[in-house]
Amino acid sequence: MGDLYALDFDGVLCDSCGESSLSAVKAARVRWPALFDGVDSTTEDWIVDQMYKVRPVVETGYENLLLVRLLLEMRIPSIQKSTVAEGLTVDGILENWSKLKPVIMEEWTENRDDLVDLFGKVRDEWMEKDLATWVSANRFYPGVPDALKFASSRLYIVTTKQSRFADALLRELAGVTVLPERIYGLGTGPKVEVLKQLQKKPEHQGLRLQ
Repeated sequence: MGDLYALDFDGVLCDSCGESSLSAVKAARVRWPALFDGVDSTTEDWIVDQMYKVRPVVETGYENLLLVRLLLEMRIPSIQKSTVAEGLTVDGILENWSKLKPVIMEEWTENRDDLVDLFGKVRDEWMEKDLATWVSANRFYPGVPDALKFASSRLYIVTTKQSRFADALLRELAGVTVLPERIYGLGTGPKVEVLKQLQKKPEHQGLRLQ
């Protein structure tokens, strides 16, 4: 008899807000170059700072791009293309994101899959050009690497992050190798369904899912 732990990644094992925010700004510049024309480093720094505040609403990485653009429209009223940006505050985003997101997706004529692909591509390019800087923009919470290394229970990672990024951070930043088949990332299905799949696996019989 033993335990099986299915762990979320962002906000549980790893503080990736810095990297996801910087990657989102890079991706937003690619997606909407005209809107970011003339945007200086001071404005970018402000956006990244605000991203730390609105990060709790993000369920899947691509939403970071939407938040970056929404914050930019809040900061520079003259470029507003959405009806929700005027008078919007950070608290308003935190309280109403589930209602705001479909509105801006429609008004900006955006497609979820396209944004997911772009966000992943920008991260891949950053990793390829400067892996050390990409890795250092993340941090594992204190004690997490050792807890993962010396865990006696069976561990799985179940995350909305694309698996290759979670794997890279585990290896490069935490010094931990998790078998690919034990990392369930974006595209493997909702977390609840993944957990049900784990419970049904024959090799997990006799284990308690924590």
